[in-house]
Amino acid sequence: MVDTVEIGRVTLRDTVSVDLSVWMNHPDDWDFRPTLSYAGSTLTIRCAIEGHVLASVELDDEQDEALQRDRVAELRVKFQVHGMHGRLNDIHPIIADGKAKKLATANWKTTQPVSFE
Repeated sequence: MVDTVEIGRVTLRDTVSVDLSVWMNHPDDWDFRPTLSYAGSTLTIRCAIEGHVLASVELDDEQDEALQRDRVAELRVKFQVHGMHGRLNDIHPIIADGKAKKLATANWKTTQPVSFE
């Protein structure tokens, strides 16, 4: 299950693009189903299964206009897992190339419809 969702930034490309950092509880968690809703000037990301609010952000006038025109938003999601990602305290270099090991992250990009309230 999803532990927390953090909105990094909201940009305007062809459509409204939202960068998300999604923290999962366990590496085998696959259950992230977002739904988007828009009321006033607030874009809200909800869990499709339980219906509770995961995150919300205020949009400016240009982003509001693009969202109302397109009726979709692009989500750029970076999945992370507690205990696997975060601060790496001990860096163990790879002797062959002299670089530190990196922890694997999963990225996901999708276009989601927005429901207007």
